[in-house]
Amino acid sequence: MKFEKAIVKKPSKKMVNGISTADLGKPDYRTALKQHKNYIKTLKECGVEIEVLKADENYPDSMFVEDPAVVTDEFAIITNLGAESRKGEEKEIKSVLKKYYSKNIHEIKYPGTLEGGDVMQVEDHFYIGVSDRTNKDGAKQFINYVEKYNYRGTIVEFEDILHLKTGVAYIGDNTLIVTDTLIDKEEFEDFNKIKINESEKYAANCIRINDYVILPKGYPDTKKDLLKEGFDIKTVDVSEYKKIDGGLSCLSLRF
Repeated sequence: MKFEKAIVKKPSKKMVNGISTADLGKPDYRTALKQHKNYIKTLKECGVEIEVLKADENYPDSMFVEDPAVVTDEFAIITNLGAESRKGEEKEIKSVLKKYYSKNIHEIKYPGTLEGGDVMQVEDHFYIGVSDRTNKDGAKQFINYVEKYNYRGTIVEFEDILHLKTGVAYIGDNTLIVTDTLIDKEEFEDFNKIKINESEKYAANCIRINDYVILPKGYPDTKKDLLKEGFDIKTVDVSEYKKIDGGLSCLSLRF
């Protein structure tokens, strides 16, 4: 769980029209900008160097840079986004990643779809969720690519959540933070699990960055449980991104 760099993208004014199933109202743009700056500040405090991409008014959801690509130390995979309104976001991300990865960039091709929010890396193993945004063809293409680098992949099927990482996060030390939706999945039976209360399920989308677990602000029971397990915690307010189905992991590519 060691990272040196992260790529983030400034939210555009059009973010208020981002895809949403949350029924929490439209985000406030000024507040979202402040929260994004604080997110960057927190990543830096965790020891990573940040590249900030300019806002793109053509794509309301484009600050969620995790979805158009999956990155590791060795390679990058450009996804084929499942949400129609987001198709095209991957072009800039691919251009940016070329300077980091040279030849080791691969792409998910139609009819496969895949979004980074459905991909959870655990050391040399990837768990790929099949969702409304990621299909089996895309997941199989992904596994074929990673196997070239001696990684492995497992497909996870589920219902009732947007992305795999909406309901589970790997936080190091063979530990998952997980919601009821995924806690009994056979694919995760060998992990230590910290169960999230139903009232705090949004906190499942957290990220481990070097020595810290970054949690969304406002979920005290989850924070208490992680502290009890010995994790060092930082919190970031991402309330405006929650309104458009986004979370902490969505806002950066970490490698």
